[in-house]
Amino acid sequence: MRADARANHDRLLVVAGAVITEQGVDASMRDIARQAGVGLATLLRHFPTREALLEALLRTSFDELTERAAEVETTSSPQDAVMLWLRDFVACTKNYRGVVTAMMKAIEDPDSALHTSCVTMRGAGTRLLTRAQAAGVARTDIDGADLFALASSLAWLGDQPGLEARAEHLFGVVVSAILTDRAAV
Repeated sequence: MRADARANHDRLLVVAGAVITEQGVDASMRDIARQAGVGLATLLRHFPTREALLEALLRTSFDELTERAAEVETTSSPQDAVMLWLRDFVACTKNYRGVVTAMMKAIEDPDSALHTSCVTMRGAGTRLLTRAQAAGVARTDIDGADLFALASSLAWLGDQPGLEARAEHLFGVVVSAILTDRAAV
């Protein structure tokens, strides 16, 4: 990639991150381009769809979350690993308002630019849940898809006006419903 194209790409990601943090995932692509000081065609050349832009923004965070799952799988107890992954998942999604809906759609759409990252991330959580179930510290009537849905609902809660203050309490309630050795906080 040419130096000027790389500079545009990097500037677009920085600006898009800021705009989406403020306005949510449905922020205007035209507004992102304008704030980055480029034309819409330049934005679309780098990121032909909104999902491609989101994937570029989220890939690093999702990859880090997947790596973190592998780390806690080997360094933490099964129940702590699940709880840490859930907490990291919620923290990862807080930066971009509305990303939970995009993630849930991407899981079901193999053609989505976010699909692979989301499926990989869900797989990491599934491994942690399976390990906790094998250790007898997690419910056995849920699977990785359920865990991902519960994690997504926790992330969604923190994104809702008026519910932010309840998010930590509800996190404890959900964790106690998944892990059999935890009481609700």
